[in-house]
Amino acid sequence: MIENNDKYFELLNDIKRTLITTRNKVVANANKNLILMYYNIGLKLVENNKWGSSFIDTLAKDLKIEFPTIKGMSARNLRYMKKFATEFDNDEFLQHDVAKLPWSSITTIMDRVKDKNVRKWYIKESVQNGWARPVIIHQIASKLYERQALLENKITNFDTTLKSPNNEQIKELSKDPYIFDFITTSNNKDLKELDFEQELTRNITKLLLELGNGFAFIGRQYHLEIDNEDYYIDLLFYNLKVRCYVVIELKTTEFKPEYAGKLNFYLSAVDKYIKTDSDNPTFGILLCKDKKRVTAELALKDINKPIGVSEYKILSEIPEFLENTLPSIEDIEKRLEVESD
Repeated sequence: MIENNDKYFELLNDIKRTLITTRNKVVANANKNLILMYYNIGLKLVENNKWGSSFIDTLAKDLKIEFPTIKGMSARNLRYMKKFATEFDNDEFLQHDVAKLPWSSITTIMDRVKDKNVRKWYIKESVQNGWARPVIIHQIASKLYERQALLENKITNFDTTLKSPNNEQIKELSKDPYIFDFITTSNNKDLKELDFEQELTRNITKLLLELGNGFAFIGRQYHLEIDNEDYYIDLLFYNLKVRCYVVIELKTTEFKPEYAGKLNFYLSAVDKYIKTDSDNPTFGILLCKDKKRVTAELALKDINKPIGVSEYKILSEIPEFLENTLPSIEDIEKRLEVESD
């Protein structure tokens, strides 16, 4: 019987993979062509700017009459196309980055990010991480650029403990502060470290989103036995992007120098007992309520393992101006559902 033939199933799976790959390419090419069409229409609108803005309303009505089944030619969308052509150059970035994003993501970034360099960063991150529009809105509202891209704000010893380009890659991965807006406890002063870990891992999808690209969760209270003594790593991850283990230690107090020493020990242990020859050196992130910049910099000065010190904020600690503009991803998705009805 053909149904029991291994060769048949091999052929079937091969054709299925071909269909999926081709379908994905067709969708990607269709999106790119649509975005570039919108850009070219926008250029034509800019060229005829002498007619003012009201002619776009007339143009939208005439296009609707001529192409009643084509969506996306409303006066509002035509004005977005004009803005798109005005604010972006027809260069390699447009062709290879911007054109990979859905139109709704592009208009969202245009509306919410005015600085061109910051806008370019969000576009690149959106493409690399495959962010949907609700995630883009959330990341912009949480000021991800300020927390992740501004390297001078970060406290690390990566430059002295890691070789290039690994040091820059890991520095770019880290953030300060980390925003854990999904932890909603009102009694944050008495939040215990184990409770904190439990809340983070209970919301592992949101935690991974905040940690960023390439993080894979390995374990909480990860056990190591050394010289007949038991040790427990708060959170252990592996980052696929930089190919190394990541140890995260959580402290519900302000930074203390001895925290760096303990984390340094854990990094040495992971490198000795878990890391393989194909892995890059393990690095650590020490999360504290207050990083105490000068103290932390001095503590890391002679540490020989790569460590970054960052603050974290739970929902009750997020500054009022940020909290008011930071809807949850679930809230954003509900709003989008209403808008699409």
